[in-house]
Amino acid sequence: MASPSLPPPVGRARRSFFERGTAPLGGVPETILQSWCRCRQQGLAADAPPALEPVAGGRLHELRQHHERLWRLARAELDGLSGELAATDSMVLLTDAAGWILDAEGSPGFLDRAGRVALMPGVCWDEATVGTNAIGTAIVEGRSVQVRGGEHYRAPHGILSCSATPIFDPCGTLVGVLDISGDSRVQHLHAPGMARQAVARIEHRYFEQGIEGAELVRLHHDPALLGTVREGLLAFRGGRLVAANRVGLKLFGLERHDLGRATYESLFEVPLSRLHDDGALIDRQGRSLYGHLQERRQRAFAPSSRPLPFASATAKATTTTATTTTSGPVFGPGLEQALEQARRVLDAGLPVLVQGETGTGKEVFARELHRRCTRAGKPFVAVNCAALPEGLIEAELFGYEEGAFTGARKQGSPGLLRQAQGGVLFLDEIGDMPLALQPRLLRVLQDRELSPLGGGKPVKLDFALVCATHCDLDDAIAAGRFRPDLYYRIADHQVRIAAVREHDDRAGLVRALWSRLGGGRRLSAAALQALVDYGWPGNLRQLSSCLRTLVALSDDGALLDVERLPGYLRRPSAPSTPPPAVAVAAPGGGLEAMTAAAMRQALAECGGNVARAARRLGISRSTLYRRLGPGLRGS
Repeated sequence: MASPSLPPPVGRARRSFFERGTAPLGGVPETILQSWCRCRQQGLAADAPPALEPVAGGRLHELRQHHERLWRLARAELDGLSGELAATDSMVLLTDAAGWILDAEGSPGFLDRAGRVALMPGVCWDEATVGTNAIGTAIVEGRSVQVRGGEHYRAPHGILSCSATPIFDPCGTLVGVLDISGDSRVQHLHAPGMARQAVARIEHRYFEQGIEGAELVRLHHDPALLGTVREGLLAFRGGRLVAANRVGLKLFGLERHDLGRATYESLFEVPLSRLHDDGALIDRQGRSLYGHLQERRQRAFAPSSRPLPFASATAKATTTTATTTTSGPVFGPGLEQALEQARRVLDAGLPVLVQGETGTGKEVFARELHRRCTRAGKPFVAVNCAALPEGLIEAELFGYEEGAFTGARKQGSPGLLRQAQGGVLFLDEIGDMPLALQPRLLRVLQDRELSPLGGGKPVKLDFALVCATHCDLDDAIAAGRFRPDLYYRIADHQVRIAAVREHDDRAGLVRALWSRLGGGRRLSAAALQALVDYGWPGNLRQLSSCLRTLVALSDDGALLDVERLPGYLRRPSAPSTPPPAVAVAAPGGGLEAMTAAAMRQALAECGGNVARAARRLGISRSTLYRRLGPGLRGS
């Protein structure tokens, strides 16, 4: 990547500051100038690249394990943004509060070029070491920062244009940064807004479990926005405000340093019990705020909560609360009836199998099922069977004793099955579970008892079981990839969630989702029709992601017409059928050969982009890697 020429104002500002030692008049924002001054005071050289080397794999693993909760809550945003940014030659990064890069996703070509300036996992981009940069400067400033081209303190970093937003936990503690970086020769007008939107969703997820020992209030002037990332969240313990999100603070003109100081009485005129009676509160300014109260949870977010092993980053152990999701299905009458039937089955101690294509909302269905069943308030542990790391999957599921294998944690690990004790275990993508592991899972489900790796006393288990798969398990059994005895153990009651293209009222579905996500923006009749006519191979996940992107790239109150839609929606629409790549016939070799051929064709059509091919096929990237083997890793 050649170093681009600097825009005249930035070039003049750099010459004034770095060559003449005088403060430039204009040319760069005040935030950048203040950062330059800090860097110069620390003796950083502007022309020399910093000696940045990624830490060893073991140290990176420790960093990721320590920040597993942050990574887990941010994972959906990293996946979603990486697909959007791949087309703009950009990348998204997640760091911890000190600037250590934990993960990087996006355009493979730009990832390679970014590696030349050490913008990669395992490298620390704090301002004191690297100089002015979006990640490090956002940490110092405690707010969103954009650093473009020559605004970077060190000249070699002028090839980058970066937008970073800090991530705060409910108690106001900085926990990380989300950054979008790209080529400085390209304008990235929407990157700051996209980063802020993503961080808002991450911070909202921190409240999903409630706040330990506190009453969580969800409020907004507009009741339609309750349950979305635009709702205000305030947690009170002993009448004192102990946690809040950005929206909640902004509603009352508060700052993070007010957490732990502000009282309920200083904010509201009426008691909290009015929420139960009227569904609204009157604040000290006389404003009516609509909302609802989430009662105290003892198993909920606490700053000192111990992280899960990072190797199980695809597993989520949470106590689910009654919150609305903006990415899940709209529960119509048919799905409501299915939920009620599944709840009765689950409460009777029988397993439930949820089937549907990727993106239809199987996990959202499972979480809602957990919320309604008798085990609500107990743990909900979600395990993606397709994404657990090879070689560690058995240890991650069943746990292990100290010293059970090389690299085992000193104190051992209870395993994911034991984390679901008393609650609901959700085994996602169970159709992709390695065949060698299926007999042991079957034995555990039959006996409700497990023995950790490395010995130890057998442990009795008590959990309700919900499984999900996008695979046709009958085909998997016929192909020898899934054990029939395990199938009969998990499929007592089956629920199928329809794909978007099969929805009876797609227009109503789009309108319902837009009413949650649109935030006052409007869709023209032509834009709405284009959204309705598209087949949505990625189902509700893709549709919701598209709508969120439209919101991020537009202003409040805007009327969005067809030209604002993504390019794939403006092209002539194909019939609403499943993605063509999965329907391609392969010459001979049976189902396995046909599957492999479809995967390779999708990969070729996506120019070798694994993430894009996986989305087209409706499968996870890990499944694509595992099915196509080492040859894919080298492509």
